[in-house]
Amino acid sequence: MRRTGVAIFIVALFAALSAQAAPATSARAVVAAASRAMGADRLNGVQMYGAAANFTVGQSTRAGGPWPRINLNDYSRAIDFARPATRATAVTWAGPVQGGRAARGDFNQVVGPANPAWAQQLEIWTTPWGFLKGAAQNDATVATQVAGGRRTQVVTWMTPQKSPSGRPYRVVGYIGPGNLVERVDTWVENPIFGDLRVERLYSGYRDAGGVMFPTSIVERRDGQTSFEAQIFGIVANPPDIAQLTAAPQGVAPQGPPPAYQGPTSQKLADGVWRINGAYNALAVEFADYILLFEPAPNNEARAQAVIAETKRVIPGKPIRYGVISHHHFDHAGGLSAVVAEGITIVTPAVNKAFLDRALSAPRTLAPDAIARSGKRPVVEGFVGDKRVFQDATRTFEVHVVKGLPHADGMVMGWLPKEKILISADLFNLASPPPDPPVVATQVFLANIERLGLDPERIVSVHTLVPDRLATMDDIRTLVGLPRPR
Repeated sequence: MRRTGVAIFIVALFAALSAQAAPATSARAVVAAASRAMGADRLNGVQMYGAAANFTVGQSTRAGGPWPRINLNDYSRAIDFARPATRATAVTWAGPVQGGRAARGDFNQVVGPANPAWAQQLEIWTTPWGFLKGAAQNDATVATQVAGGRRTQVVTWMTPQKSPSGRPYRVVGYIGPGNLVERVDTWVENPIFGDLRVERLYSGYRDAGGVMFPTSIVERRDGQTSFEAQIFGIVANPPDIAQLTAAPQGVAPQGPPPAYQGPTSQKLADGVWRINGAYNALAVEFADYILLFEPAPNNEARAQAVIAETKRVIPGKPIRYGVISHHHFDHAGGLSAVVAEGITIVTPAVNKAFLDRALSAPRTLAPDAIARSGKRPVVEGFVGDKRVFQDATRTFEVHVVKGLPHADGMVMGWLPKEKILISADLFNLASPPPDPPVVATQVFLANIERLGLDPERIVSVHTLVPDRLATMDDIRTLVGLPRPR
């Protein structure tokens, strides 16, 4: 029995050691073999063409659900590995998520030396050929995985690009028995997900003059499809690769973002302030605390500015609750600042599990306010269609918007005494009004009538043009109803 135990230990030890990273020479051999098999060693540039689709990350109808799809017709991507640079083009037909007619657009993505950020450069280096070239240049390591009798070489390398934390980005590729790259994983920083894994899966390989190319590409972010393509064919080493990857005329290279301007504020009633910006928030004072509606628009800097301005106009009281209108990332991108401030995030129960998971994820690539504070998110997912905040001084009601295709768990805020209503993504002033009316605006009016609300002033989270508060006459006009006499 003792000898058998020793034998089992030796076998287990050998298996563990064999799964560890192999020496660099072994990694070089694996990468070289795959480069020869795929024709990557003779590839300086490539053009792919086919049909594809982008999926808008952060705009899902249901929190944690699939990202909305935008078809990319006549899709083409050219990659120059030497510069390095890439350009992708397509024709889009995007159906508005708020309802209405699909709109034609032109997809044009250009990444070059002027775009050194890994979030853009991964478009080059997570392709099958780019991955192998990056592995050959960046001291890759390799380990072997065996599952179901199938042997896979797992090659890992670190990017020369550094994340905001100073760490390089990790790139992991999976090379199958045929020396073909079947999958490439990497991680990027994200304001909601923290360290967000980007997975790219490649399959259906075909031969084009000695260069192997995948006919199917699927990218996933947070486990949901974020890009997919059916590749019909490629052109290896196109002679006009510099032109194919150049930015189109009239498109200026992106410069640094403008300096952030802090918000101003507008008093709407005693203890009620609109915190102004491209996205507005509403600060509501109670006897012992403050409630913020839409505390985290855009990004962490904007949320911190909203919090600071709220404390300035209502001094001496803690901000206890932050009600988000919905989970879309342009409205929740600054939640790291809300968590760090110790504010309880209030949202319908349908959003709670997603926010708990996403805001608790590791944030090593770009340590944000959550990482710096060491605080955990506190998310109150209320059950039912209404949440009321009330004390002797004030009542504020949060109502779930029903029948909306844009986002599950969308809410609007209502001050019954002041007759002020605040909402997001439900209407936008237009002259003349849209024809047909936007579905979201029709739903907005139906919910106001269902709840028996009688607002005199309506605050739009998205600043109207021109900037003003709206009225019920505005909403009725937008849906084609006559103004009451």
